Amino acid sequence: MAALLRLTQFIQKTFALWVVLFAGVALLVPEAFVWLKAYITWMLGIIMFGMGMTMTPNDFKSVLQSPKAVIIGVAAQFVVMPGLAFILCKLFQLPPEIAIGVILVGCCPGGTASNVITYMAKGNTALSVACTSVSTLLAPIFTPAIFYVLASQWIEINAASMLVSILQVVLFPILLGLIVRSLLKQKVEQYIQVMPLVSVVAIVAIVAAIIGGSKASILESGLMILGVVMLHNTLGYLLGFWASRLFKLPYADSKAVAIEVGMQNSGLGVALAAVHFAASPVTAVPSAIFSLWHNISGPALATYWASRTRQEVAPQRHEE
Repeated sequence: MAALLRLTQFIQKTFALWVVLFAGVALLVPEAFVWLKAYITWMLGIIMFGMGMTMTPNDFKSVLQSPKAVIIGVAAQFVVMPGLAFILCKLFQLPPEIAIGVILVGCCPGGTASNVITYMAKGNTALSVACTSVSTLLAPIFTPAIFYVLASQWIEINAASMLVSILQVVLFPILLGLIVRSLLKQKVEQYIQVMPLVSVVAIVAIVAAIIGGSKASILESGLMILGVVMLHNTLGYLLGFWASRLFKLPYADSKAVAIEVGMQNSGLGVALAAVHFAASPVTAVPSAIFSLWHNISGPALATYWASRTRQEVAPQRHEE
């Protein structure tokens, strides 16, 4: 078990490397990963089940202890990222099938990777977990509703069907995870510790499946999509941070909100695109590339913030 835990920690720390590596392999040998597309919703369900198993009452106590910070984080999540996505689509006059994909990932809740990145950045990890939990639980209502408002000019959208999909692949697995943990308690503790490994494998497989299945579209429009995704992600960090400072949140809270806003549950975007826009495979590509990119930018930002924190602490110790 100790060896498995060490492997889990290693894989988690080198997450971005594995995403980039397998995305590259998927472009070279797409047939090795295309078959995984049929299991994307199942893989996302496993990730959400793991998230449910790691939730505790303390996560929700954080909401009550700092409601202002959680409200700001969740509101920014569902305002900043969808709004930025819409503006970027209009600004760059993206083709409809790509615009739909960009807006779809923008309307998704925060991703669980944001909690790890916040911890690495010396931010308020409890706040990050609370924001992720609340935005994920609100996603069945907010994601299809906001997506319908912003994207219906490009394509006819069945918001009710999307709501059902999110309930199936997000809310039900989370609730099942919560139930399993509450019933088995200590028995599941050791398994919870390896859930990050399962999540990393699932996310890498999801990204590889979409990259492999959309090779032609990526070779044609990949650079444009990457540029938009990079802007979307970076501006999300900036606006999330500025919004937090505007409302006078502490520095550690502002870092948590910035990361929470900038990092999306791109796996959900991929799953929704695969289910609802299967006729246009390129629609899932922005979510796949977002997953690829934010797992590079997130650790980079965390390293910068962590080094700044160490530099600020060092002079204080010297003065003492």
